[in-house]
Amino acid sequence: MTELLYQLDSYLKEFDGVVANSFPEDNGISLDRTAFYPGGGGQPNDLGTLNGSPVIKIRKAGDNILHIIEGNLPPIGTKVHGVIDWDRRYKLMRTHTAMHVLCGIVFRDYGALVTGGDMEPLKGRMDFEFERLERALVSIIEAAVNHEIGAGHEIKVQILPREEAFRISDLIRTKINLLPEGIQLVRTVQIVGLDLQADGGTHVKNTLEVGKIHVADYKSKGAINKRIYIEVQDGQG
Repeated sequence: MTELLYQLDSYLKEFDGVVANSFPEDNGISLDRTAFYPGGGGQPNDLGTLNGSPVIKIRKAGDNILHIIEGNLPPIGTKVHGVIDWDRRYKLMRTHTAMHVLCGIVFRDYGALVTGGDMEPLKGRMDFEFERLERALVSIIEAAVNHEIGAGHEIKVQILPREEAFRISDLIRTKINLLPEGIQLVRTVQIVGLDLQADGGTHVKNTLEVGKIHVADYKSKGAINKRIYIEVQDGQG
């Protein structure tokens, strides 16, 4: 299995590895270790380069992390140097963390579970179990999110045995538990004093790095399903 360097160090911009497997039909390779995030939980995959060749897609393929590249595939056993597209990655880290703050606020203050979500650099949307969502409430939520971002909460990452992780109350904030039964180690992301969830994505170390959020729009997607769109901005709210 590939050593997932991004799980414990989201700030790793470059790394060295060795080609472990080749997938010519995809023009892809797997490595013994990688800092590239393959996507999941609404967060897109990383981009960057391997030995100077553009990495155009990262995805999971069983126990492998498949790095799809432009150009010729290096043979198995080749040493490679990976470089993450850091500007894109850091924007996604800020965005993902902002969405966790939003999720934490909505759960803490209104008890609403997440029913879906998606993001791109500095933009995202989350769906919640709300019967009603009006402009006044959206403004209250936006202000509360920016208050907590500005409070400078530390963000901690742990990898726990499944049994220990699931003893944590409210660890799963989604309507449906998306963690497959076969996963024995669970990665948790804690915004200290606000939110604790099972999550595989990349995050900043402190909420101050997020900047601030603006709720760009909100919509009803069903009787008890409401969607909130956010934009992540520089500065403090």
